[in-house]
Amino acid sequence: MSLIAWSIVWLGSNAGRESRCSGQSEGMLSLSDMTVTLPIKERSSENNKTNQKESIPAVVYGPKQTPVSVVVNRKEFEKLFKVAGESTVIELTGLKSPISSLVKEVTFSPLQGGIIHVDFYALESGKEIETHVPLSFVNESPAVKLGAVVNKVMQEVMVTCQPADLPAHIDVDLSLLTTVESQIHISDIVVPKGVVIKEDGKNVVAIVEMITEEVEAAPVMDIADIPVEKKGKEEEAAAA
Repeated sequence: MSLIAWSIVWLGSNAGRESRCSGQSEGMLSLSDMTVTLPIKERSSENNKTNQKESIPAVVYGPKQTPVSVVVNRKEFEKLFKVAGESTVIELTGLKSPISSLVKEVTFSPLQGGIIHVDFYALESGKEIETHVPLSFVNESPAVKLGAVVNKVMQEVMVTCQPADLPAHIDVDLSLLTTVESQIHISDIVVPKGVVIKEDGKNVVAIVEMITEEVEAAPVMDIADIPVEKKGKEEEAAAA
């Protein structure tokens, strides 16, 4: 049976986002100014036979980059992705020269669930990039003390910027939500220098809502469901 695979554009898990925000790295990963490095090897007949438990086949391509088939160490990539996600520039090393890239797509096996392929998008020097960046909600809304809840409508935004200016996350200040039904819009977000959010400024990012409890209505009884006392039935039978 041939292996059927499905692909998704990986956006990173919450755990990965927390790790990126903390600026921590593991093992052989290097994290500096939100750029991580990852060793790769050009794919050959020899490493094509490498156990998939140890490595992942991948491809590097871009506007100025001829597609190159490579392999990456599985453990190193998994550690890297917990730190980097898709909103961090990754410097690929091991070819003729380092290549600045973003993780563009990850392919999973529907049978085992593991990663079976990775696409790296090589960035063009001096050209702006467009990608999703996760939102990080900071501080607390004063309206919560009034018994309300904050509904976080958006979890990430599309941005454009130079690769060097790409933030790991963008903060959203919940303290702006001071009253019930207060809203934070895209236009209210303060972005780092050099970063532009490519979303409608009127889009709602977070809103305050009151908690409402639903009161269950008492069931309506049909007259046929009303029980008749057994004693009354017996007296009627005797009179007849």
